[in-house]
Amino acid sequence: MFDEFLKKADEMVLLGESFAIATVVRYEAPSSGKPGDKAIIFADGEVWGWIGGGCAQPAVVKEALKALEDGRPRLVHISPTATEEKGIVAYNMSCHSGGTLDVYIEPVLPKPHILILGRSPVGKTLARLAKVIHYTVSVAAPEANQENNPDVDLVQPGLDLRDLKVSPHTFIVVSTQGECDEEALENALRTEAAYVAFVASKVKAAKVLEYLRERGISAERLKQVKAPAGMDIGAGSPEEIAVSILAQIIQLNRALTTKREKPGIAPAEQQQAQDPVCGMAVTVSTAKHKSEHDRKSFYFCCAGCKQKFDKQPELFVPAHASA
Repeated sequence: MFDEFLKKADEMVLLGESFAIATVVRYEAPSSGKPGDKAIIFADGEVWGWIGGGCAQPAVVKEALKALEDGRPRLVHISPTATEEKGIVAYNMSCHSGGTLDVYIEPVLPKPHILILGRSPVGKTLARLAKVIHYTVSVAAPEANQENNPDVDLVQPGLDLRDLKVSPHTFIVVSTQGECDEEALENALRTEAAYVAFVASKVKAAKVLEYLRERGISAERLKQVKAPAGMDIGAGSPEEIAVSILAQIIQLNRALTTKREKPGIAPAEQQQAQDPVCGMAVTVSTAKHKSEHDRKSFYFCCAGCKQKFDKQPELFVPAHASA
């Protein structure tokens, strides 16, 4: 089972997907989760593996999604008598299953991805530098091959980006040096990448951007192009230009990380309901157990809580309303 877990985690890393690993580190009977039990929580809240059922799983999923938002690991303590402690996230579990679980949750976030279009000296130097700081690097260029790009993770011959994984967190650098400049920059701007830099002089960049405006690229999208590429450090040589571009990417990536770490309302909390039986928070969109009473919907962390509610809903509705 452990080999399967490692294989699944490795698949997620290769796909560049975000996920969290939850590991049971302590338990008290009669909890069904045991030390060493592990699960992968995907970004959509789905669970692969086992860390216990009942009220434990919704609490772990909730905290895992928070971890994916702020990038920070956490230790979750789930028990019928949980109390707040420094450095520990406590959840009271009053389900019929009982028991106590301590679960360590660690987010696994994809490495920053730099996609270089072109085969210029600037692009080759940028690829080498980016690999030194453990970024993922891809190259797309006419007649590109792995032999001529030994420092990159993925090489694609040609400038068609439709088969490449490009997300809003991909950093695209167009460094074509006169070889299909317009095509490369247009393809880059038609992706979801929030960062697109063009290695060119101001005069040349202005002409290419005007051409793309006539091609239907919106003025708002064109304004997002960093041209000339990189930070203004007076760079002259291809190596210095590559350094200035990487410095700009590092700065933006750090800003994104800081923004992610700031406290706020995580998406996992935006549509939450309280289980009227045990008090656990339940994500409405993924809740598997639901009941209707007095024209209202109630959501439950497990089948046991739903069963208790359905037998005597009047016992729980007043408490739920006051909470």
